[in-house]
Amino acid sequence: MTQHDQRPGHRAGSLLLTGARPWGGDAVDVLIRDGAVAAVTPPGAAAPAGPGTPALDAPVLDAAGRLLLPAFSDTHVHLDSNRVGLPWRPNDSPGGIWPNVLHDRAHWRTAETSIEERARHLLGVLVAHGTTRVRSFAQIDADAGLERFAAVRAAREHHAGRAEVQIVAFPQAGLLREPGVPELMARALEEGADVVGGIDPCALDGDPVRHLDIVFGLAERFGAPVDIHLHEPGELGLFSLAKIMERTAALGMAGQVTVSHAFALAHLPEPKLQGALERMAELDIAVTTCAPAGPNTLPLTKLTGAGLRVGLGDDGQRDYWSPYGNGDLLDRTWQLAFTNGFRNDPQVEHALAVATAGGAHIVSGTAPRPGGGPYPGVAVGDPADFVLLDAQAPAAAVMDRPRGRVVLRRGRVVAVDLMLVDA
Repeated sequence: MTQHDQRPGHRAGSLLLTGARPWGGDAVDVLIRDGAVAAVTPPGAAAPAGPGTPALDAPVLDAAGRLLLPAFSDTHVHLDSNRVGLPWRPNDSPGGIWPNVLHDRAHWRTAETSIEERARHLLGVLVAHGTTRVRSFAQIDADAGLERFAAVRAAREHHAGRAEVQIVAFPQAGLLREPGVPELMARALEEGADVVGGIDPCALDGDPVRHLDIVFGLAERFGAPVDIHLHEPGELGLFSLAKIMERTAALGMAGQVTVSHAFALAHLPEPKLQGALERMAELDIAVTTCAPAGPNTLPLTKLTGAGLRVGLGDDGQRDYWSPYGNGDLLDRTWQLAFTNGFRNDPQVEHALAVATAGGAHIVSGTAPRPGGGPYPGVAVGDPADFVLLDAQAPAAAVMDRPRGRVVLRRGRVVAVDLMLVDA
C-alpha cells in the first residue's frame, strides 16, 4: 500500500482511495473531499494527474484490494477506568456493583500513571485499532468529584483530530447514596459533558422516581441526551425500563435515550420481551451492549429485528473491576458473534455492522446506508471515517482480527498497522 504525501494546495480532508473493497465487494475508487465521500467510481475512472489528464486536487492512497469498512464506533467505554499498557496487576475485584465501586476507589489513584495519561493512552489505542467514534463514561461521585471527568475531557482534546468523543456524566455510585452528586453532574454538563448518565434506579439507589427525576431533569435543563446503565435483571429491570420509557415519552425525548447493558432483555419470556422491544422501537430508545457471556447475553437479532438501534462497546478495560480488554473493538465484535452463537458469514457480518454503522447511528446520528444486501456500503455524502483491513472477507476480518489496518478520520489517515500517525 502506498500513499502520496499531502502537498500544498490540496484541500483539507481530501483523498483518492484506490482499489478498496467496500464490505468485501468489488474494488472501487473512493474520492474524498472535505472529509466526506464525493464520488465512488470503478477503478481508474478518477485517475490521478498524468499526461493528457486533468490534475486531481487530492493525494492518492492505494488500498491494494484491502477490505474497506466503516470505522468502528465504541458506544460504551470507560476511558477513566483502565490499565491498558500498564504492568499486569492480578485481579482481586470482589464482584457486584457497589463492592466493585469501593474496590476501585481504593486503587484508582495508585496506578503507575495519572488518570489523564491512562485515558489519553486508551483513546489512542482505540483509534489505532480502527475506532473513530467513542461514547465514554466519566465517573462522577463524592470520591472523584470532577477529576475523572476532567481526565476524559483532556483525552478528547488531545485526540480531537482523530476521533469524535461524547462524554457521559456518569454517577457510578448512584445519585442518592452520597451528598452532592447531582450538583457535580450539573457542573460536568456545564463544563463539556454531552450526555446525562444514570445507573440502576432501583437496585443501586433504591428510589427510581427520584433517580429518574434527577436524570431527566438534567437532560431537560441542558438539552442533553440520556444514557442509563441498567444491570437490573428480569422483572426488576423491566420495571425500571418501563419508567425510563414513561419519562422518554412524557418529555418528547424519542431518539435521545440509550439503555446500556439492558440485561433484563436477556431474561424476559417471549411475550414480555416482544412488548418491551416494540415500545422501545416506538420511542427509538437505543441499546448498547458489551457482549457479556452467559445469562446476560442479549438476543441481538431480536433487538435489531424489532428496529432498535444497537451499538457495541468495550466497557472498562483491564481495570480494577475486570482483567479483560485491550481496546480493540474488532476483538469485542468477535465476542459479540461468539456469545450470540453466530456461525455463518451473514450472522457474523451482522455483528460487524452493529460494531460499525450501528454504533455510528447512536454516537453521531449517522444513519447506516445499504450496501451489499443489509450491510453498510460506501455512498456519496458518507463521512469519510473508514478502516482498511488485510482480510479476504468481513467475516474473516472478525475471525482473524488482522494487525494490518489503516484508519481514516474525515479522509485523513490517523493510524497505520495499529500505530497512530499525525493526521
